[in-house]
Amino acid sequence: MSVDKNADSIDHTGDILYGEQTRLACDNFSISGQPLPCEFIHVLGLIKAAAAEVNASLGLLPQDTAAAISQAGLEVAAGRHDKQFPVDMFQTGSGTSTNMNANEVIAKLASRQLARKVHPNDDVNRCQSSNDVIPTAIHVCAIQQLYLLQQVLQELRQSLLRRADQFQDIVKTGRTHLMDAVPVTLGQELAGWAAQLETDLARLADVRQRLLQIAQGGTAVGTGLNAHPDFADQFAYTLGQHTGLALRSAPNLFAAIGAQDTALELSSQLKVVATSLLKIATDLRWMNSGPVAGLGEIRLPELQHGSSIMPGKVNPVIPEAAGMACVQVIGLDAAITMAVQDNRFQLATMLPLIANNLIQQLKLLTGAALSLDAKAVQLFEIDEDRLDWLSQRNAMLVTALNSIIGYEKAATIAKTAMQQNRSLLEVALEQSDLEKDELEQLLDPARLAKPHE
Repeated sequence: MSVDKNADSIDHTGDILYGEQTRLACDNFSISGQPLPCEFIHVLGLIKAAAAEVNASLGLLPQDTAAAISQAGLEVAAGRHDKQFPVDMFQTGSGTSTNMNANEVIAKLASRQLARKVHPNDDVNRCQSSNDVIPTAIHVCAIQQLYLLQQVLQELRQSLLRRADQFQDIVKTGRTHLMDAVPVTLGQELAGWAAQLETDLARLADVRQRLLQIAQGGTAVGTGLNAHPDFADQFAYTLGQHTGLALRSAPNLFAAIGAQDTALELSSQLKVVATSLLKIATDLRWMNSGPVAGLGEIRLPELQHGSSIMPGKVNPVIPEAAGMACVQVIGLDAAITMAVQDNRFQLATMLPLIANNLIQQLKLLTGAALSLDAKAVQLFEIDEDRLDWLSQRNAMLVTALNSIIGYEKAATIAKTAMQQNRSLLEVALEQSDLEKDELEQLLDPARLAKPHE
């Protein structure tokens, strides 16, 4: 990708703000045509602003220079210069090209404000290295996106609990191995999904504490060379003021720069969330299947035509779209796993890929959960007659007779009922010594769904 052919590298002023290092990166890296996400660039802007403010407080930068750099960094953070960041995400593994892209853009903006040269390395990058800037940006950006996901998952969980309460007495056929099993209530089923999300949220809250530990101040390899001894702690506090996060310097900067274990931990937990949402989406599709030849237990909203050739066909489009997003998240986790294992000596060297994939995972899951909640969980209707009809004819109700007539005899009754297409009650009356009233009570699906009430 040649820079002079990339119209997106021009901002609203018509000027190119970046410099030679960014131009070289654009010439050298033309693999995907996809730069790092704007959310990541915005965090870089905050990092540069916070670093300038700390450098000024430590007497390492003139106040006016630091103020100009901070203002420029905050402009980047606000998204005013997104088109000035064209570097391909597939670049040097430390993310140096993107860091220099930020340094150059911010230096140019600050230079214009002061009418004198502000240097991208000596001033904007003071007390920093790409090796601690990019890992810091990964953590901070991930926390910001994670907050949005946690909110949406909590809302989906609440929707499931509301509907579980609504359907707490609606009995349906339970299924294991996709085969009929003993009864459950629809409320129990939905509450089970909500419990999965509750556990997922607890896992995410746990990893969040480690994301708050940042690498900034370790500079190139973790020793803090060329950084003031007080820089790391003051930076964490200052960036925390900008972000509203309780950031703190990592307890070991060598580990924070040389490995990306926390990023992998988050990705792994996001994979668990993806499987939870995928289960919910898939179960909804099965329950909605039909309307004649499937289960037909629920009716999802009819959002659009389902076929270009079959008139009247309606498909479960939201669960399917959400399911694809979840599968993509699982695939991105595999890539992050391989990227994290590439840590060698004092530096992890697939940082841009980790950054991009984490952000994509978080955004995909947020969108999937939001869609499932608003367009499926909150709106589906039930076919109560269908649910009742199926549960009454469920041969697995015979399980209730195990302790009275024994497993073998109960199995014979069930098989006879299914083979002869007769009611379980009718066959049990013939093949057991139990009275009709007792059998009706024992085989009541509602009682079996709540055996301890």
